[in-house]
Amino acid sequence: MQSDNMKCGMQQAPARSLLNALGYTAEEIRKPMVGIVSSYNEIVPGHMNLDKIVEAVKLGVAEAGGTPVVFPAIAVCDGIAMGHVGMKYSLVTRDLIADSTECMAIAHQFDALVMVPNCDKNVPGLLMAAARVNVPTVFVSGGPMLAGHVKGQKRSLSSMFEAVGAHAAGKMTEDDVREFEENVCPTCGSCSGMYTANSMNCLTEVLGMGLRGNGTIPAVYSERLRLAKRAGYAVMEMLEKNIRPRDIMTKDAILNALTVDMALGCSTNSMLHLPAIAHEVGFDFDIAFANGISEKTPNLCHLAPAGPTYMEDLNEAGGVYAVMKELADIGLLHLDCMTVTGKTVGENIQNAVNRNPEVIRPVDNPYSKTGGLAVLKGNLAPDGSVVKRSAVVEEMMVHEGPARVFDCEEDAIDAIKGGKINPGDVVVIRYEGPKGGPGMREMLNPTSAIAGMGLGSSVALITDGRFSGASRGASIGHVSPEAAVGGPIALVEEGDIIAIDIPGLSLELKVSEEELERRRAAWTPRAPRVQTGYLSRYASMVTSGNRGAVLEIPKGA
Repeated sequence: MQSDNMKCGMQQAPARSLLNALGYTAEEIRKPMVGIVSSYNEIVPGHMNLDKIVEAVKLGVAEAGGTPVVFPAIAVCDGIAMGHVGMKYSLVTRDLIADSTECMAIAHQFDALVMVPNCDKNVPGLLMAAARVNVPTVFVSGGPMLAGHVKGQKRSLSSMFEAVGAHAAGKMTEDDVREFEENVCPTCGSCSGMYTANSMNCLTEVLGMGLRGNGTIPAVYSERLRLAKRAGYAVMEMLEKNIRPRDIMTKDAILNALTVDMALGCSTNSMLHLPAIAHEVGFDFDIAFANGISEKTPNLCHLAPAGPTYMEDLNEAGGVYAVMKELADIGLLHLDCMTVTGKTVGENIQNAVNRNPEVIRPVDNPYSKTGGLAVLKGNLAPDGSVVKRSAVVEEMMVHEGPARVFDCEEDAIDAIKGGKINPGDVVVIRYEGPKGGPGMREMLNPTSAIAGMGLGSSVALITDGRFSGASRGASIGHVSPEAAVGGPIALVEEGDIIAIDIPGLSLELKVSEEELERRRAAWTPRAPRVQTGYLSRYASMVTSGNRGAVLEIPKGA
């Protein structure tokens, strides 16, 4: 066992004395040491129940013959961090989580790990760590929140943000907003639509790193606790069979995840996290893969914010495995990939059933014949940009309009809520990319303000930042190269015509190359917005959005 390195032999007597200080018996010390990474805290609604999940995992590990050892991982609530400086600290935690988990796991020589995340950056951060540490590992998340109910309709967090925009437009009273405020988030759990947290938890199932139901069983269901115990059993079986994350998260498994992403209509943030996970296993993930896979993958689900169904509905309809079975039946998945069950993807999903064809459309009756995401390129985004096309209304699939240019999110929100944005406009928010932000803030406030003010079918938004999974509309993010490094988005001027063609996969600035060269020659880099602390170090190392915003040591450093 790997843990023998820190607990066996005369040389390690000091370590054993410290384990004694923790209260471990000699019998416990002899068993495999299983690290349980707990993302529990008291500020993230999706994490407030993780203490119970962790206790269930501990029982499962102990019953299966291991010694469970809990250590923490941090977590930021994107909804609480949204709209202020705190959002700069959201994406950047993904790498802190990966780094700190790697440190803890290797320093203490754990034989196996169970990851207990739930929200946006914890899941990919811990997947990255799992790939690095590469000891047998199982994921079990905290589960999604149940949908709220307002005036007899199911609602979720995106409805709350849009209510604020509707109030700014004079379409809602304060009492109306308060009713949303008190009812859209009724339970613990990751927010109830197909937002980033639930997207990544579902894709963890597809990758083979989580058990069936990990992405969809609601947080408040007792079934979630049973799942956690089974995760404890499963990691001990993986240890016995020596099945490791790099045996599971192969190139084919990652392409499976991208395929199911298209069918589910996942968050655009998956196009940051899948490349980062791929980077950890040595697979050079080009975001343009998305278009080839999208071309042959039908979009089968329209969960909030794209439609009126929620995670609890997907769970009752058969969950992620039912979606995978639909795709497997038309030959779109690699079925021989290994999983944490010790079985292949094909073996896991062979008996899956689609119980509700209104929630999971059959492949012969999809919402669209192409997938939920698209990568657009053109002279405005030479290295690519990402849009959740399954959440774009038909009339905005092709759009051309004048640019309204803002150098930060706050200025754009003021203009939108101040009634200064007109139908047909293309709002450009720049210097919000990984380096420029720094931290690549989510733009849920401006997209929600646009929707809430009734402009969702006539105004587009383009940014080198990113979007919440709760965003909808013609919201095009991850524009690369970003403004901070002199990308073309830095050269856009007020009133320039921007042409968006989502079916045609293009994003063009209708300005001559000669004029762009003139502007490029006159452009000068901006001083970094943050020059101290973690954000400054992050900005110095982070790559562009099209590469997953992974960290690399700068050349020559």
